[in-house]
Amino acid sequence: MKIAVVMLTKVSEYVLRRCLDSIYRNIPINNLIVIDGFSKDNTVKSLEEFDERYGSLRLIRDSGTKAKAREIGVRNVETEWFMFVDSDVVLCRRWFDRARKYAGVGVGAVWGVNVDIIPNFRSRVFYKLALHVAKKSFKIRGGLHDTLILRDAIKNIKIPSYLRIFEDAYVMKWIRSRGYRVQICEDAYCLHYKPPENWYWKAAVSVAKSEVKCGLVYSGLYRYVLYYPFFSAYWLIYNFQRIKKAYSYAGD
Repeated sequence: MKIAVVMLTKVSEYVLRRCLDSIYRNIPINNLIVIDGFSKDNTVKSLEEFDERYGSLRLIRDSGTKAKAREIGVRNVETEWFMFVDSDVVLCRRWFDRARKYAGVGVGAVWGVNVDIIPNFRSRVFYKLALHVAKKSFKIRGGLHDTLILRDAIKNIKIPSYLRIFEDAYVMKWIRSRGYRVQICEDAYCLHYKPPENWYWKAAVSVAKSEVKCGLVYSGLYRYVLYYPFFSAYWLIYNFQRIKKAYSYAGD
C-alpha cells in the first residue's frame, strides 16, 4: 500500500532535510504534497533536490493559515490513506510498519507520539515524562505531527480559517464526530524540533497568546490548561541552559 504525505512548510530549512529523509526512508510514498507559506530561506531548494531524487513531490504555495493549508492538502490527496507530517519532525525507523497495524475497520486516524526535543539537553527521566504527557494531552487536543488518516474520514472538511493553531484539534474532533476511532500508536513516534527562534521569550509570549486565543476562546479546550506548566518547563530549561552557557563563556 502506498500513501500520500501532506506537509506544511514555512522557513523550515533548519531541519527539513532530516525530516524528508526520514519520510522517504520510512513511509511508502505515493506522492508528497507540500503547501509552503512562501518561505524565504532554502526550504524550496531542499524540496526541489528531493523531488529530483524521488520525483514524487507536488509544491503548492499559499499564504493563508495552517487551517487553510491543511484543507488544500486534503483536497489534493488521491490515496485511500494519507499522512500529515510536520516539516519540523524526524520520524522513527519503520514508522509506517508500526502504525499500519492500528489502521483497522472503523479507524479514521492513527497518531504517532511526538516528543518535543530541547537542544543540547539529555534526560531520560524528563523525556519519559514528556512521552506520558504527550499521550495524555493528545486525548484532549489531538495532534497532526505524524498522523495516518483515512481520506474518507476527513473528506469535505471545512476548518475555520481563524485557527492559526489548534486546527489539529478541530481535525480530530471532525473525525470522531463521523463515528471513526482515533488510535494512539505508542510504537510509532517522531522527534519534534521547534524552530530556533521559538525558544526565545518574545516568541514564547506570542505562542502563549495564540494558545489562549485558539485553544481556549475558540476551541474551548479548558482541560488542556492543566498541561501548560509542563510545557512552560521546556522554555525554562532551555533558557536556563542558555544563561548558564553565557556565564560560562564570560568566566573564561
